[in-house]
This record gives sequence, C-alpha cells and structure tokens, in this order.
Amino acid sequence: MTRPVRIAVYSGTFDPPTLGHVDVVRRAAGLFDQLIIAVAVAHHKRTLFGLDARVRLVQDATESIANVQVLPFDGLIMDFCAAHDACAVVRGIRNLTDFDYEAQMAAMNRKLRPGVETVLLLPDAPLACISSTLVREISKLGGDISQMVSPGVAAALQAGTKGS
Repeated sequence: MTRPVRIAVYSGTFDPPTLGHVDVVRRAAGLFDQLIIAVAVAHHKRTLFGLDARVRLVQDATESIANVQVLPFDGLIMDFCAAHDACAVVRGIRNLTDFDYEAQMAAMNRKLRPGVETVLLLPDAPLACISSTLVREISKLGGDISQMVSPGVAAALQAGTKGS
C-alpha cells in the first residue's frame, strides 16, 4: 500500500522574496513530498512588484529546490489548499509577534478546514531579522541588501528604485 503524497502550501505576498523565505521553503520542502508556494494577489496592501513579477522572483529564488511549485492565488488560503489537496499550510515565524498572529490564523484556518494542519517553521537565526518591508526600505535608501535576498531579487529591487 502506497502512502498519499503529502502536499503543503506556503503562502505570502513575497514582496520581495527574502533569503528568510527561501530558508523556510528549503525546510518545508524537506518535510513534504511537494511544496506549493502560493503568491497572494494581496488586495489588502499595495505591493512594490506586481503579481506576475513576484511569481517570477519566487521561481528564480527557489529554482534549485526540486519539489517546489510556485503559483499565484486569490481568495482564502484554505480554499487553495482544498483545490490542491494540501494537507498542511507552512508559515515562517521570526519572533513572538509573528507567533501570536500565526497562532490566531492557524486556529481560524482549522475552523475553515479542520483537515489541514499548520506547520510553523523558524528561519535560520541570522535570517530572522529580515523582512520584506525592511528589505524594500533599505534598497530604496541605497543600502546593501545582498545578504538578505537572492541576486535576482536584488537586481529587480535596484532596477525598481533607480527612478525613486
């Protein structure tokens, strides 16, 4: 008897994807047979990069990880999980503030779809201080972001901030 394929979803806006995100992707990809990175439309925030650009940046940053697929999504993450037969949602947490928010989201998601577990992963300690918001700000002000994002993301940020 073969066991079912374990599919997990890691969702976010990834504006831009950071090395912290990539670290969580690597860890999650090692735990599941397939990891779908769901790049959110993000109705609730104004993003620096459009959806297609964010999907491409995530694909570029994670291309060396074999069992990863990157897809755009709109709507409830639990509906996306159901549509892709996912058994888990992966979330990265850097600190207690992230934990409080993610614990609340996990409880709500469990109400919506009890069969989908939430797995919280910590990034490698040197990456825990990195956030997309801080990366955007540092890049906008001309700072060095090479230790925070992939080369492709750094180039996209540099190209996007030249006219600022």
